[in-house]
Amino acid sequence: MDYKEVKELDEKYYFNTFGSRLPVSFEYGEGCTLYDSQGKKYTDFVAGIAVNTLGYNHPALVEAITSQSEKLLHCSNLFYIKAQAQLAKLLVENSCGDKVFLCNSGAEANEGAIKLARKYFYSKNLYKYEIITTLNSFHGRTMATLAATGQEKYQKPFEPLPTGFVHVPFNDIEAVENAISYKTCAVMVEPIQGEGGVIPATAEYMQALRKLCDDRGILLIFDEVQTGIGRTGKLFGYEQYGIEPDIFTLAKGLGGGIPIGAIVAKAFVASAMEPGDHGTTFGGNPLACTAALAVLSTILEEGILETVKDKGEYFTDQLIKLKNKFSFIKEVRGKGLMLGMELDEEVSGKEIVLDMLNRGFIINCAGNNTLRFVPPLIIQKDHIDDLVENLEKSFSRESYDA
Repeated sequence: MDYKEVKELDEKYYFNTFGSRLPVSFEYGEGCTLYDSQGKKYTDFVAGIAVNTLGYNHPALVEAITSQSEKLLHCSNLFYIKAQAQLAKLLVENSCGDKVFLCNSGAEANEGAIKLARKYFYSKNLYKYEIITTLNSFHGRTMATLAATGQEKYQKPFEPLPTGFVHVPFNDIEAVENAISYKTCAVMVEPIQGEGGVIPATAEYMQALRKLCDDRGILLIFDEVQTGIGRTGKLFGYEQYGIEPDIFTLAKGLGGGIPIGAIVAKAFVASAMEPGDHGTTFGGNPLACTAALAVLSTILEEGILETVKDKGEYFTDQLIKLKNKFSFIKEVRGKGLMLGMELDEEVSGKEIVLDMLNRGFIINCAGNNTLRFVPPLIIQKDHIDDLVENLEKSFSRESYDA
């Protein structure tokens, strides 16, 4: 089936929630390369939006999924599940957390974190339920995580939204302090705002947040759905700031392409959840947990974190060289292999994305006209060189000449 046939079926039968999709349909992938229905190859710098951690057809992940699929795909959480227990152990042993709950997505993980924060204070007979989040944030598309998200454009069509969320400017500790009330139970932030345009939190802000939460007796939640699992050059984004959250959430890169999410919490918080308070049918099933074990083990055992730091610094340097050549590039920012290049409004980021697709490179545009680069963690420097060379050609087109 070629691209046109797929497009016709999609437009006839699928919800139009993704607007005009990019004009390509992929058949298979290998490493950091995707191949479309016509056999054309594309170097992937989006990785399913920070999902395909090990790229495509990685032998460790393929073997784990294949082997497990021949044994047991799903088993109810009414029973003990070997891979689930093993994954929880591996996450705890390599993080600041003590307990894990597994679900199916980032939105589910954030929803669970919100419930956990409220339940923690409820268990203490304290009427604290309000959560402070930041403007420009993105926490998911369920009703509660949409209410937590600090972007009105996502919220307006679905009002009235659940109450109990206060939005303040990002990287502004004074705004957080002023928003705290007797109802506040937690502050929830992304170490790097991904959908908001790849905007990192400052070290001063994050450290001040930790101190403020400690001083005021409230919880600190990190949404690590996009920054987790090696994306920033550390296994978890919070490690970049020398602090520890009370709760953090994971998804995207954890399963390497198999849907899975996780809530990781300190023991004193996790103990608030009792039988019946939370649950899931599919979350933590044998297949998803086996995939996540393969991804996490590969990252930890093959020195991938060290390469992410090195390649991230190299990538950043190359993007900064482009910034020095083109006046319409406002800023290059990010950490590790989660990088953004913000463009002036005179240049259409979406047009650049389409032009780069035609050149055989997959990138996307997020936030305020920001080109986002979140490639597989196995991306190589020659891939980066090829991308930068083609970005320069794209930027040099007559309509974008600086």
